Amino acid sequence: MSTMDNMDNAVQSNLKIQRLVFTGLLAALGGVLMSLEFSIPFFPPFYKVDFSDVPTVIALFSMGPVPALCVEIIKILIKLATVGTNSMYVGEFSNLIGAFLFVLPMWYILRKTGKSRKGMASALTVSAIIRIAFMCFCNACITLPMYAAAMGVSLNDVVLMVSSVNPMIRNLPGFIVLATIPFNIIKLSLNYSIGYLLFGRLAAAMPMFKLEREKAA
Repeated sequence: MSTMDNMDNAVQSNLKIQRLVFTGLLAALGGVLMSLEFSIPFFPPFYKVDFSDVPTVIALFSMGPVPALCVEIIKILIKLATVGTNSMYVGEFSNLIGAFLFVLPMWYILRKTGKSRKGMASALTVSAIIRIAFMCFCNACITLPMYAAAMGVSLNDVVLMVSSVNPMIRNLPGFIVLATIPFNIIKLSLNYSIGYLLFGRLAAAMPMFKLEREKAA
C-alpha cells in the first residue's frame, strides 16, 4: 500500500511540475504575442489587435482558472518589461480587468456544460458577450477618462481625435457603437477561434487536453 501511495504522490508531483512549466510557457508566449500588436483601419490608434488571449484560452481549457489568470497577469508584466506601454498604462489596466471577465465566466460555464466541444464553444460565446458589454462600460466610464487624464485633454478631445480615423464617430455613444463594440468583436473572434481550434488539435497530444465526449442526442 505504501508503494502505491508513493507512486501516486510521484505522479501528482510530476503533474504539478508539468502544469507549472506549461503555465510558464503559455505566459511567455502570451507576452510575446501581446508585444506583436497591430492597429487596424478606422479604429482608434490605441486600439491594438494581438493574439495573446490564445494561450489563455488553452490554459483555461487544459488546467483551469488559476493558471489562466496567471498567464494573463504574467503576459502583461512581460509586455511592460520588454516593450513598455504606448497607452500610458490605460490599455494594460483595461486588459487586466478584461482578464477576470474573460476567465471566470468561461470557467463557470465550462463547469456547468462540461469540457466538450459544445461546452467550450458555449463558454467562449457567453464570455465574449459579457466581456464586450463590460468593455463598453469600462471604456465609457474608466479607461477613456483615464486616457484623457493621462494625455491632459478632455474626454471630448479624445473622441475628436478618434474622428480623424473614422469621421462617423462624433461623440461618446458613437465611439462605443462604432469603435469599442466592433473592435472587440473582431479581436475576440480571432483569439477565441484560434484558441478553440488549437486546443482541439492538442487534445490528443497530452493528457491535460483531454476532451469529454459529447452526450448522445
